[in-house]
Amino acid sequence: MSSAAPAARHEARLTIGAVCRALQDEFPDVSISKIRYLEDQGLLAPRRTQGGYRLFGEDDLERLRTILRLQRDEFLPLRVIRQELASPTTVASDRKRRRPPALGERDEEIELDELCRRAGVTLELVRELESFGLLEPRSDHGVKTYAEGDADIASTCAALRRYGLSPRHLRLFRSAADREAGLLGQLAAPGLRSRNVERRQRALDDLQSLGELSQRLSGALFWRAVRRLSAI
Repeated sequence: MSSAAPAARHEARLTIGAVCRALQDEFPDVSISKIRYLEDQGLLAPRRTQGGYRLFGEDDLERLRTILRLQRDEFLPLRVIRQELASPTTVASDRKRRRPPALGERDEEIELDELCRRAGVTLELVRELESFGLLEPRSDHGVKTYAEGDADIASTCAALRRYGLSPRHLRLFRSAADREAGLLGQLAAPGLRSRNVERRQRALDDLQSLGELSQRLSGALFWRAVRRLSAI
């Protein structure tokens, strides 16, 4: 009995090849050479055996998943990913705020003081963001409320503002998002208007997939344009 207890507490560790196989379904492009490169860049620090073989624990695996998701979903350069990982909440939350709630489900609502607390912004900035359509409050029995995702919008706008981008400039992002969503809405509209529950659900699923693909394309095109600027 006593000899079995330490073994139960011992953390299982994976070789680099086993890590690749574990991630292959979600990240088909992952490879041993890519994992080694991320380690060379200081983003991973697996344990080593006396013979020099890498051994990855569960924390290493989750950290690698986070890195790969930030690259794939947000097109972040490694320098920015390193900063993200330095945040004590990044790995734990796995950037949950980046993924919106499932379509057809209403986002949680929060009040003004909670929005300011979560986003770390002032009431003055909130009002300015509202005036340019970047935040869209609702009125619930005379109380102003916001979608939970608005806290992420507000905090991002506040960060951009520190670089000199005011809400007046940032409304261009809102206009672009509205145009993209409008195009996708035209494709999904017949199914969304259907009274057939199954057909409407299929339309919602299609719209979710279209939105994710659209976001990936927008991100890829955006970073291509930014790289072009950096080459000037």
